[in-house]
Amino acid sequence: MTLTTTPFGMRATAAEVLNGVDLGGRRMIVTGGSSGLGVETVRALAGAGAQVTVATRNPADAEPLVKEFPGTRAVALDLADLASVRAFCDAWSGPVDGLVANAGVMMLPTREVNAQGWEMQLAINYLGHFALAVGLRTALQAAEKPRVAVVSSGAQLRAGFDFDDPQFERRPYDPFVAYAQSKTADVLLAVGISRRWAEHGIAANACAPGWIHTNLTRHLDAATMRAFGAMDADGNLLTPDYYKTPAQGAATTVLLAASPLLDGVTGRYFEDNQESEVVDGGPDVMAGVAKWSVDPAAADRLWDLALTVVS
Repeated sequence: MTLTTTPFGMRATAAEVLNGVDLGGRRMIVTGGSSGLGVETVRALAGAGAQVTVATRNPADAEPLVKEFPGTRAVALDLADLASVRAFCDAWSGPVDGLVANAGVMMLPTREVNAQGWEMQLAINYLGHFALAVGLRTALQAAEKPRVAVVSSGAQLRAGFDFDDPQFERRPYDPFVAYAQSKTADVLLAVGISRRWAEHGIAANACAPGWIHTNLTRHLDAATMRAFGAMDADGNLLTPDYYKTPAQGAATTVLLAASPLLDGVTGRYFEDNQESEVVDGGPDVMAGVAKWSVDPAAADRLWDLALTVVS
């Protein structure tokens, strides 16, 4: 399989990726669009002319974006609450040209579960987005070239999906393993959508935004941040060379969501604006997408598992 390449490198910004792209009349949804990478994703899409719905737990947080881009609106959505997801989908009318599954939570220090008993990182990062995509399928299918862009992470290289104990009911809860599993699930979501909905014209891809200082890392302790080279001994944030700005981190997301360079591309994984090679996952692997993250059998099995919860 030939990998998809683009002229954009890891330092390209979201606005640069969409420079010259006209998204006038296109309707986009960005979950978690009121902070961090989501803000820059919304800015780039709206700046190219898209009508963007910021789906966020607290719509008031998106007011600056709504004022900056008159075609933008904010709507309440709590991905941990499937009733909230259903309400969002029921209230939607018209086509969806792009669904950006951007919201997420990282390394919750203790095990939490949602109303369905799903471990909270898996519930927010994967299950809520699965329910949202399924609930909006008809709206996606009504668009001309609909896309789903799923924000995953390089953490998917560290753990496959544990179908025997996905909710950490028997194995000890590990904040990073739970996060890694949820990000593997996100890639499997894109693969699952591609396998089922490509015949209806819906494309889905996943990406890793890279390392960025955002609110996502709020649960990381100082020792972990120092190990990353992102904090000094006094607790001050540092920006290592491999870190990106939020605008750079959002570039691959908008590439997947709206760039004509990816017309016809589906079921793939991207990082630094390029499609990634499939590799063996493991503790020392730094780039690529793990075989377990794009395994079609795992994608089908996870889809069926999630469907029993959201149906």
